[in-house]
Amino acid sequence: MDLVLFGIQGSGKGTQAKRLAAEFGYDIFEAGGELRKMAADRESKLGKVVKSYIDEGNLVPHEIIMQVVKEAILARPKTQKILFDGIPRDENQMKGFDQIMQEAGREFRCIHILLSPEEGVKRIIGRAKAEGRIDDADTVVVEKRMKTFTEKTMPVIEKYKRKGKITEIDGMGMVEEVYAEMKKIAA
Repeated sequence: MDLVLFGIQGSGKGTQAKRLAAEFGYDIFEAGGELRKMAADRESKLGKVVKSYIDEGNLVPHEIIMQVVKEAILARPKTQKILFDGIPRDENQMKGFDQIMQEAGREFRCIHILLSPEEGVKRIIGRAKAEGRIDDADTVVVEKRMKTFTEKTMPVIEKYKRKGKITEIDGMGMVEEVYAEMKKIAA
C-alpha cells in the first residue's frame, strides 16, 4: 500500500520519508524533485514544458503537475510501493490525485505528522542558524509557507480524515520516537 505524508515545514517529513523508503522499499515521489527530474529529461515532451515554466520562474500549472504524477505512477510497477511527499497540496490536486490512484488501481493511506506552526518555525530557524544561513526574511517566508499549508492543505487532510484514510502522529517527539510510530503504519 502506498503512503501519503502530510506535515508542516519543520515536521521532519523528509527525514522520516527517507527512513521509511530505506527500511520498507518505498520509492519517494517528492513533487518538486519529480518536476526538476522531468525538466532535466531532454527527450520528454512533458519535460520540456515543465522546464520552460521552471526556467521562467513560474509555477507549474495544475494540469501539468497531475500529468507528471500520472506518468510517475504508471512508470512504476504495481508492486513498487510509493511514498508521496508534497502532493496533494490542495483540494484541486486531491481530486486529480484520487482519480489517478483509482485508475492505476493503487491503494493508499495518509500519515499526518502533527506539529504546531510555532514549533515548525522554531525548528526551521534553529536549523538555519546552526548552518549559518539566516536572515529576517527567512522567518517571513517560513511563516508564509505555514499559512499556505493551513489554508490549502489542511482541508485536504480533513477530507481524508473523514474518509478514514489519515493516521495522525505526534511530531513533537525525538526523530526515533516519531519513526517508531510511522513504522507501525508503513509495515
